Amino acid sequence: MRGHLQASNVSGTPVAASEESAVGAILQVALDFLNLSQALRVAREAVAGGVDWLEAGTPLIKSEGLDAVRALRQEFPNVPIVADLKTMDAGRIEIEAASKAGATVATILGLAPDSCIQESIQAADRFGCQVAVDLLGCPDPAARAAQVAQWGATSVGIHCGIDEQMQGHDPFALLRRVVEAVPIPVSVAGGIHPGTVVQAIEAGASIVVVGGAIAKSADARQATATLKQAMLTGQAAHSDLYHRASADTVREILEKVSTANISHGNHHMAGIVGLRPVWPGARLVGTAVTVRTAPGDFAKPVEAIDVAQPGQVLMVDAGGRPPAVWGELASESCVRRGLAGVIVDGAVRDTRDITGLGFPCFARCISSAAGYPKGYGEIGAAICIEGIEIHPGDWIAADDDGIMVLPRARATEMANRAMDLLERENRIRAEIRAGKGSLSQVLELERWEKRQPMPPRREPKEPPR
Repeated sequence: MRGHLQASNVSGTPVAASEESAVGAILQVALDFLNLSQALRVAREAVAGGVDWLEAGTPLIKSEGLDAVRALRQEFPNVPIVADLKTMDAGRIEIEAASKAGATVATILGLAPDSCIQESIQAADRFGCQVAVDLLGCPDPAARAAQVAQWGATSVGIHCGIDEQMQGHDPFALLRRVVEAVPIPVSVAGGIHPGTVVQAIEAGASIVVVGGAIAKSADARQATATLKQAMLTGQAAHSDLYHRASADTVREILEKVSTANISHGNHHMAGIVGLRPVWPGARLVGTAVTVRTAPGDFAKPVEAIDVAQPGQVLMVDAGGRPPAVWGELASESCVRRGLAGVIVDGAVRDTRDITGLGFPCFARCISSAAGYPKGYGEIGAAICIEGIEIHPGDWIAADDDGIMVLPRARATEMANRAMDLLERENRIRAEIRAGKGSLSQVLELERWEKRQPMPPRREPKEPPR
């Protein structure tokens, strides 16, 4: 481990850097909550699981102020505490205040003016605190890291921010470059979980900052212990959670989340609500093959079966009314072709047979009568259902709650935000079941009610493609 930073053992007693062989890199948990009560509950579990450092995250400090640091210091007097201030100005004042509140380390952004960073380092020396420089957003992180190291920064941090994580980025390539550039410890943060923590250490991290994999866990103690075990043994641990999709793994993430997760995780985005599954519990995920036809004209929908590739979804605009354009034989063909399902803004029939096939089929209405295959319409053009545009290749997710359309250009980010929401809800559910309070009490909802008049409602804009 580079430099002179200290870890702590399970009891919170500081451990000298010379004992690295027994302890490994430092494990720091980021308590990125808005409510101090939630942060303290996770902190207690994390310390019991063996975490080395506690971080009062930026959202927590913005919400609770330095009282968050004071509360952590009071409850954990022997555990190093990081105040993630992300200072950009008035460094001397902020570092002094954080130090007096009980912070062991305070962060400043590498984008801050030179004078601010230098003043912060001087203040830290005076008040017995350490300065960590967060390189988030720096045009040349390695050069900036070398510069602040010369000025006396205690450590530098590679930080793949939440929004970057949602786009499928990771921090490891940059971590390696910065580690080579500086003689001081380098921390890494950004989506680290039991499956990647060993990779972080192998890339040179002296401090591994973990947020969601601990803070969103239903059992933060066990999650921390799993991470520590992986760090000590060098053996990554498997987890179904905390993975972020790339363009090639969007389906894997969407198959784990619900349409409610997708909506809530993406600014409560509207979905298609008037089309219902033919059988309860039907779910589908896949990219769209679009079809436009007239009511009752089943030629193009059936022809589209041969155009679609395995795993794709037929999205059919059939005018929203009977006669039916879809039935059992078309569904049987889709099953044989390996299609993920069909969604019809119009009528379908043979619902008992479709249910027996277990083929996901969604429709606006049911009709015994079908039309004739006249061949009106087209395959592969953009369609619009309930005001939502669907283009060929857009990702579709559907379940009992509705149908979500994820524009192809944003599908990776939107899937990751849905997964992030699912993970957060896992923690909330666990606290409710553990008797920590009702949903309102766990989230302290009344505290976060708006205290200003509601602005005029604006119609949501369609996401850019």
